[in-house]
Amino acid sequence: MRIAVTIFLTDETITPTRLARELEQRGFAGLYVPEHTHIPVERTTPYPMGGELPREYGRTLDPFVALAQAAAVTERLGVGTGITLVAQHDPIGLAKQIATLDHLSDGRFTLGLGYGWNVEEAADHGVEWRSRRELVRDRMALMRALWSEEPVGHEGRYGSVRPSFAHPKPVRKPRGPVVGPRTLVGGAAGPKLFAHIAEYADGWLPIGGGGLSESLPVLRSVWADAGRDPAALQIVPYAVHPTPGKLAHYAELGIEETVVQLPPAGESEVLGVLDGYARFL
Repeated sequence: MRIAVTIFLTDETITPTRLARELEQRGFAGLYVPEHTHIPVERTTPYPMGGELPREYGRTLDPFVALAQAAAVTERLGVGTGITLVAQHDPIGLAKQIATLDHLSDGRFTLGLGYGWNVEEAADHGVEWRSRRELVRDRMALMRALWSEEPVGHEGRYGSVRPSFAHPKPVRKPRGPVVGPRTLVGGAAGPKLFAHIAEYADGWLPIGGGGLSESLPVLRSVWADAGRDPAALQIVPYAVHPTPGKLAHYAELGIEETVVQLPPAGESEVLGVLDGYARFL
């Protein structure tokens, strides 16, 4: 089982470079970070976990800048987003950012993407909430066009791009319908999510990692019905608070990587938690 970590990196926490060096030296598989551009003060959207929204949500570092720093000071550590809010980006610029980071890290980047939960944040980006999943689907298709080896255009409901020269390209070769870096979709189990995973991703980032015994057979059926290789499906439980029993259960399900949660804290606290996680490596 590969063990990676996720953390809200902010202007108040351990730095990306310090954390990345420690993770690689200790044998962790990767570093994933979330994304929020801003948190509107006047917000009616409830925090998904309940209660008050934690302070770190409004202080997150830009994930691509932070991960570029992490990649620059390591050689083996995977770097990834958990998650990129694709609907809130210009897809042409995002395709360039992703391809550049993947190129400079020698293919170590994982694009974890999702649809978001904060209606007000998305609205400030001009996102119509009810259609955000189809917007993400369209933007992923546009980015795949730019990542293709030969110039390919895209004409979609939400955007278009002419056949273009667009380098660098992501390191991984196309696999089935997927073009680009390793791509995982985050979100709660359901038919819409599973259809999107089978259409344009390598697998699923189930947040919290619960309920997999029930949901995995459904996803595997949708995946197979789409003509995807059953052996290629990747399941990566995300933001997990690990226990030996939980990790053993994941292994029984055929899961090969788990992303465990670190606190959004300073260096001494974060490194102390890493010391405790060492028993899972």
